[in-house]
Amino acid sequence: MTDDERQIQAAIEGELRLLEPAVRADDARVSALLDPEFFEFGASGRRWDRTTILEATGAVPDGPELPVVVTEMAGTVLAQGVVHLTYHADHGDRRVRRSSLWRRHPEAGWRLYFHQGTPTPMPTKE
Repeated sequence: MTDDERQIQAAIEGELRLLEPAVRADDARVSALLDPEFFEFGASGRRWDRTTILEATGAVPDGPELPVVVTEMAGTVLAQGVVHLTYHADHGDRRVRRSSLWRRHPEAGWRLYFHQGTPTPMPTKE
């Protein structure tokens, strides 16, 4: 495996962990994956930062947690220690195109620096 492939794999692993309900419910685990300067433009159009995302992810859902189905995950190394990921995330009847920037910290490892979600139509079933 090349260094670029290892960097992309590390970012993908972090991204997928952030989508796990057990991780999202644990502020310490989410916090360990977020860059101190983290911010997001959510699919709702809202701007999130580290504090507001921790408040949202730690909230107990009203009903059973639906799994997030990830497809078309791809990554590109933009610079040493900076990876851009793109993918689709289907959650129930909602599809969102997602884009994330991960950066590696010497002591803390890979952390999510920026995230954006854009709603898109669900694919039609044939």
